[in-house]
Amino acid sequence: MKNWWRGTLLVSLAAVLLLAGCSSSAKEGEKPEKIRLDYAFYSPTSLALKKFGWAEETFKKEGIEVEWVQSQGSNKALEFLNSDSVDFGSTAGAAALIAKDKGAPIESVYIYSQPEWTALVSKDGNTIKDVKDLKGKKVAATFGTDPHIFLLRALSEAGLSAKDVQIVNLQHADGANALIKGQVDAWAGLDPHMARTELESGGKYIYRNPDFNTYGTLNVRSEFAKNHPKQVEQVIELYEKARKWTLENPEEAAKLLSEEAGIKEDVAKKQLERNNFSEPVPGSQHEKAISAAGEVLQTEEIVKKDTDIQKLVKELINPKFAEKVINK
Repeated sequence: MKNWWRGTLLVSLAAVLLLAGCSSSAKEGEKPEKIRLDYAFYSPTSLALKKFGWAEETFKKEGIEVEWVQSQGSNKALEFLNSDSVDFGSTAGAAALIAKDKGAPIESVYIYSQPEWTALVSKDGNTIKDVKDLKGKKVAATFGTDPHIFLLRALSEAGLSAKDVQIVNLQHADGANALIKGQVDAWAGLDPHMARTELESGGKYIYRNPDFNTYGTLNVRSEFAKNHPKQVEQVIELYEKARKWTLENPEEAAKLLSEEAGIKEDVAKKQLERNNFSEPVPGSQHEKAISAAGEVLQTEEIVKKDTDIQKLVKELINPKFAEKVINK
């Protein structure tokens, strides 16, 4: 697994080097011609922002185009950031840490939610009752995402490691389907797929731990942040508008998520119930959660052994833009 992981990261880093100097951003102090934002079903506020056209409305006044790209997981969002395909990408905090350790030029500037969006899921009727029962079993997970990291932490807590299971690298929706079809014994799930599996397909939780879920972070390419601080603040202001709308309109937010993700409203409501939207400014609690994940990732040699985790977390998390916006 480690060789596959390193190979994937080398491909991503090669894309970074290939595109170095080819950024679509204007120079420092100049406004960009376009701002590229991602949206994701695991980031409900991004769906509201896209749906209502608030970004287009704001940036049209300045002659700046807005482009949207869908991220199907943290790994995809980070690929987009690394390859200069988006300026802002939505990921789990720990996934961003892995990318930062590999040289990704990104900063986490906003917290879009504190979710319990991942757990270990099996199916009714099988013999798996807890994490220890996973030894020797096939477990689906998407490498480089919070569910993958959650799985590693759960295994470590149970006295196991990645070597004790067969991790099958599948994108989140494919992992859910593999579990339902019996192609894997368990799945490190992600909402909304996890909520749908729970409510519609006989999914059962074999391990939950909200503290092992790292925060949902909005990341910006460092070059963009340096050259266009005004636009970074504007994007965060827009996310704040979407966050407040989501809090004030839970029924409408669930309906929107249902329509966009193609899921039933009860599934969407289950996902939203597991999200806390109350702490948008990156701070010490986020640093602590990501650092704890980083230590396990270091043990598994996904983060380099000589990496100073605390230093890396400090380099990743940049609260100044959100602090300025929130404190206006």
